[in-house]
Amino acid sequence: MTRKILFFINPVSGTRSKAQLEKKIVKKCLVNNIGYEFLFTAEDGNYSFLIEKIGRDEITDIVICGGDGSISPVIASLLNLKVNIGIIPVGSGNGLALTAKIPRSVNRALEVIFTGKAGCIDAFLINGKLSCMLCGIGLDAQVAYDFSRQKKRGLSTYIRQSFKNFLSAAPYPFELKIKKTNFKVDAFFICIANSNQFGNNFTIAPEASLSDGLLDIIVVKKMSKTRILWSVLKQMKAGRIRGYEDKKFHRKDILYFQTDKIKIINPGLAPLHIDGDHVPTHKEFNIEILPAAFRLIQP
Repeated sequence: MTRKILFFINPVSGTRSKAQLEKKIVKKCLVNNIGYEFLFTAEDGNYSFLIEKIGRDEITDIVICGGDGSISPVIASLLNLKVNIGIIPVGSGNGLALTAKIPRSVNRALEVIFTGKAGCIDAFLINGKLSCMLCGIGLDAQVAYDFSRQKKRGLSTYIRQSFKNFLSAAPYPFELKIKKTNFKVDAFFICIANSNQFGNNFTIAPEASLSDGLLDIIVVKKMSKTRILWSVLKQMKAGRIRGYEDKKFHRKDILYFQTDKIKIINPGLAPLHIDGDHVPTHKEFNIEILPAAFRLIQP
């Protein structure tokens, strides 16, 4: 089957030159004799036109050139369509791409697009909104919001905003409902992860898989600021999943477990991010896995 690739470029994602990126893509496509087309990502996240366009123009692959926040709105419009998704990770964090072992180098990422294999990847819904990678409630969402308002992007800016928010952070009250188990907890933040990291290889859910049909839940409980640093470092290196019914579970500073569905009550209106993008928060979140939601081209 003849391939035709639609490349979406996010003009503001990351720090790299988009003009140079486009030139590299054109060169590679011509060498590989593959049809191509360019569009900019939609600022309003509306890709409803894609279904008709894919059929009319015989698009076989859609490649998103951007970060994690650029990916989810596109994929949300493509669920149940027979089209492969590729990523050229030119965003600030690139958590989904790095989890899937897609190289940061544009040339090497393009090689994956042309020679890799498409495999099924999970996603999840949070109050009906799609997430492909990770969403967070609390401190990390506030960091995402402040980061989005900065003129200069990149890892150094993200670290600076993280440190600034860490110093002033306070825990939020939450109630978690998992199947027949309910418990309340004060926490600085809760991560719901399909991939294993925030981005930039900052791993938060070491045992997460993109295709196991499960969500990894990480709850960073109320503790001293000094203890947070130590506990998160331990979680990054060797976080161990525990069943939430385990008696020892609630003694831990960081709770780490897996489930396919969870409800989180958020009376303190802790802020929310989805795949790194700040979005309006709610008093209640209903979250569930979507197994094999899309086909991702991987090495």
